[in-house]
Amino acid sequence: MLSERLARVEERIQDAALRAGRKREEITLIAVTKKFPAEVTREAYELGLRCFGENYVQEFERKHPALADLTGVEYHLIGHLQSNKARIAGELFQVIETVDSEKLAKRLEQSNRPLEIMIEVKLSHEESKEGAAPEELPALIAAIRACPNLHLTGLMTMPPWCDDPEVTRPYFRRLAALAREHGLAKLSMGMSHDLEAAIEEGSTHVRVGTALFGPRKKE
Repeated sequence: MLSERLARVEERIQDAALRAGRKREEITLIAVTKKFPAEVTREAYELGLRCFGENYVQEFERKHPALADLTGVEYHLIGHLQSNKARIAGELFQVIETVDSEKLAKRLEQSNRPLEIMIEVKLSHEESKEGAAPEELPALIAAIRACPNLHLTGLMTMPPWCDDPEVTRPYFRRLAALAREHGLAKLSMGMSHDLEAAIEEGSTHVRVGTALFGPRKKE
């Protein structure tokens, strides 16, 4: 049952926060509902969740009408965003976590509504990973801050997949250092298998799908 899985995830978050000497309210649980129908989002909402993550603009565009009556909800785009989908993303989401170029920032600015922005940072050498390189951050931060509709709040990253959280911990530590260097408060990092390490390294937003909703159907 979702309620039981949510209770287990909540316990993990609280335990990690306690070990790190942090307050539970400093950490936002993003329920990742990609590949699940709107009914699953609604069930999670009824259990008290208010922050949801989606990876694909077109998928969420299809689901969104069935969720239009939900109030107080914050939808985060946590997947790669192509600039040609920026306009519709700006209409559907409150937070875009995967901005990685000045071009994309300018396209989002043209949506002409307030958007919270995080910069996706690529810290691994994997070809499949997206994101701005650390050395590109100063120029990208300046470009985003020059856009009146965009409110830059933090950084996000997607480390290489590994079952061992200690392998991903250095990536979390590196992102936290970059956020401090650039005066950014929020850190979106950590997923179902490594959220404890992420919280211990300063994560403010953990993106949890499988631990809440179970395995996704294979495409």
